[in-house]
Amino acid sequence: MAKHAGGRWLLRLDDLDAPRQVPGMADDIMRTLESFGLLWDGEVACQSRNMAAYEHAFDELRQAGMIYPCGCSRKEIAGSASAPHPEDDCIPYSGTCRCGMKPGATVRSWRVRVPDEAICFSDLRKGLQCQVLSRVPGDFAVRRGDGEFAYQLAVVVDDSLAGVNQVVRGDDLLGSTPRQIYLQHLLGLPQPEYCHLPLVTGPGGTKLSKRDYLVSQQAGTLRDRAETLLVEVLRFLGQNPPPELAGYSCRSILQWGTAHFTPQTIPAQGGMLVV
Repeated sequence: MAKHAGGRWLLRLDDLDAPRQVPGMADDIMRTLESFGLLWDGEVACQSRNMAAYEHAFDELRQAGMIYPCGCSRKEIAGSASAPHPEDDCIPYSGTCRCGMKPGATVRSWRVRVPDEAICFSDLRKGLQCQVLSRVPGDFAVRRGDGEFAYQLAVVVDDSLAGVNQVVRGDDLLGSTPRQIYLQHLLGLPQPEYCHLPLVTGPGGTKLSKRDYLVSQQAGTLRDRAETLLVEVLRFLGQNPPPELAGYSCRSILQWGTAHFTPQTIPAQGGMLVV
């Protein structure tokens, strides 16, 4: 979609959670992309280089009175949640610490105050999407008590720094988008376009996890079928590639995709990807 619009396709490594970083994994990710002809534009960005910008955004929110410290543990939040919310993967926060933490409590996170109104946006595939943040997810975390910045704040700052004007990602992140739009509004940052794609599922119908089917772990086998895989991905996304395209190089297949990609034909539902 980026290339079809004459734009650039950027690569950013989300490396905020240092203890969970696997040595060599970043290089493995990039080599796997290259083996399928997926070549990024410009330098590779890393979240770990943006700490000063995150700190600046955090200070801006704090000075505006839009965030507050929270002493609630995940267990406490889960125990106080009145009902599960299947449309989101987070535990709704009831606002226990909005007016102050309990005496002697330890700061476990910093949360942003959300309004009791709908945040709406137009998704390029799914159309109008609205979420009332006060119901789901409630006041959400932008920083952990140990100082680590949360995903929601980091990606908003990252996208602004890189000049991103279109975000294309999976349906599993659809629920995060209203939070990010709200932060963009608070910080005076531009709002990109969003397009959320159908998910590839496993045999049980659940989202295919990286743990289930690591492409990089099967790179030797898959490189021999890279062209077939790319064609099947285009078909999965509703792009109707001609069968003979599988006989072309990865570069040629991606060039065809760039020339013909049509968001309007992306299917409403995901499913299994058979290759």
